[in-house]
Amino acid sequence: MTAGDRLYPLNRNSTYEATMFLLSKKPKTVSKIVDINIHWSGDDPFTFISHHHDQYPKGNAQMAPPLEQIRGRNLGRDYQERFGFRMYHGRVVPGFPMHAHWGYETMTIAEKGYVDHFDTERNYGRYGNGDVQWTLASSRYEHCEMYPLVDQENDNPTHITQIVINIPLDRKNKGNTVNNVWSETIPSFEEDGCRITLYCGSYGGSEIYSPNPGSWAAKENSVRVMRIEMEPGSRFALEAVPDGVNRNVYYVSGKGAVMDGTKVKPHLRFKMKPGTDLSLENGAEPSEFWILEGKPIGEKQAAFGPVILSDLDEVRASMDEIRIREFQEWPWELMDKTNPIDMGRELHRSDGTVEKP
Repeated sequence: MTAGDRLYPLNRNSTYEATMFLLSKKPKTVSKIVDINIHWSGDDPFTFISHHHDQYPKGNAQMAPPLEQIRGRNLGRDYQERFGFRMYHGRVVPGFPMHAHWGYETMTIAEKGYVDHFDTERNYGRYGNGDVQWTLASSRYEHCEMYPLVDQENDNPTHITQIVINIPLDRKNKGNTVNNVWSETIPSFEEDGCRITLYCGSYGGSEIYSPNPGSWAAKENSVRVMRIEMEPGSRFALEAVPDGVNRNVYYVSGKGAVMDGTKVKPHLRFKMKPGTDLSLENGAEPSEFWILEGKPIGEKQAAFGPVILSDLDEVRASMDEIRIREFQEWPWELMDKTNPIDMGRELHRSDGTVEKP
């Protein structure tokens, strides 16, 4: 999860729901409509999604934007899009300096651009342009995620989607595990004017799941994460999910798409009714949809800041521990550390091993 972003409470009811029904007709297969923007809500086992699209300019020697484009921003907490990008919590390089995770897993999908990563397990590296990093932080864990502008001749478009997937209580406060899945191994399909990218789950005879032991994103829990890019006039369909599995469809961009016979508006999340098939027909513009599915964990848990644990007392104690110990235990000289500009896609382990595509 990104630094300083607050997790939505588990199973939160959106205050926008009634408004969204007025903005978009509700297909008969949909039970709820919620708005989405840079942050998306989710259904158990998904708790929070950040969807960052930024058109960064060419980088300078520090892999940072030109000074004239970041002057006057609220550096350290810049979420206002100016010149087509945000700095987030970065003050030189955009991104998210040292911050904590505790009690869940994140899958960070670097669709475009790069992420420089350093953590308290002494892993570090760079991934991007289709790679996915799975971080299971069952216990207190800190890392930084910076977006280095490595191209000094051209723009550096960066599309990062980070999905928080909860874990059951009996899997919390165990070990922490980080693994990269390189883009070369991620299934993609071209079907009838659609490009389907499968980040987790099964589709079209392919399967891919979290590489981390203890993850909820496993086959037995029917977890699936897909991105659907649709050309004008194209169609896409999925059969109903098994009983007890949640399905949510995110209409991220486009115009004029039809869901299950009803024209719908973009920038919305559609919670599907149980036992219903999904049918999408695109309008006259390219569209992007995301589909998140999974068997709910179904436990009462508490969430605040970067922590999801059993109850509010445990969460408060954990937040106190983070405040006291995070700076003391950070093993790197900078909170917003980046790699050399010429580093490739690599994951360096504390034992000295290096993993590459």
